[in-house]
Amino acid sequence: MGRILAIDYGQKRVGLAVTDEWQIIATALDTVHSKDIFQYLKDYTRREKVDSFVVGEPKQMNNQMSDSVKFIDPFVKKLKKEFPDIELERYDERFTSKIAFQTMISAGLKKKDRQNKATIDKISAVLILQSFMEYKAAKSKKK
Repeated sequence: MGRILAIDYGQKRVGLAVTDEWQIIATALDTVHSKDIFQYLKDYTRREKVDSFVVGEPKQMNNQMSDSVKFIDPFVKKLKKEFPDIELERYDERFTSKIAFQTMISAGLKKKDRQNKATIDKISAVLILQSFMEYKAAKSKKK
């Protein structure tokens, strides 16, 4: 069994999270500059078996796609082209940045550390991945 890799794609930075090889635990992986993401993923998938990518899908409160979809959709299209053998799923990422910031406060991080956007991006990716895994587990129980 391979890992699931979650991607919180942003115009400047990309937060990444990954499961263990048994797909039980979600862990922050890295934050990468957007221009370097494909090389990073190529290097990572050479070292580790990845079964699927989960890309955060930005939605508004009314369930409509947000404006940021205009730069995420081209990324997803290229991701499918670059990694045709790896399954790709989209998953709702509403509130992940706010929850990530609140998590940092709850963890007692100092204000200076909470201002690090790369940390927020990594935590957001973990939240997307954890939520996706819970959804997948609930869905398989219903079958």
